[in-house]
Amino acid sequence: MANILDIKKGIAERVRMRRREAGLSQTALAERSCVSLGSIKRFEGSGEISLAALVRIAAVLGYEADFDKLFTRRNYQSIDEILAERKGGEWGVAAGVSSACCPRCPGLRR
Repeated sequence: MANILDIKKGIAERVRMRRREAGLSQTALAERSCVSLGSIKRFEGSGEISLAALVRIAAVLGYEADFDKLFTRRNYQSIDEILAERKGGEWGVAAGVSSACCPRCPGLRR
């Protein structure tokens, strides 16, 4: 499992690659995203950035939809949890969690 520093640096490196693929300098990205040039330089060097700034950068680069995927997959602890969820129906209500009326309601999983 990667540590937090590795994850941050990996994200920063991928952003740098996508920025370069788009033909944008750090200055151009800063101007288009309304993120300071210093923040972009710090991010690409260390991986440190605010979530709001990262989302703005992602939007400029065309990757804002990637944030919709964060935390969508359940982290199962056992095969029993998977089986219990599958028995819960189409939306996979986990064992011990009450069902609700639609996919947006608490307790339902896609």
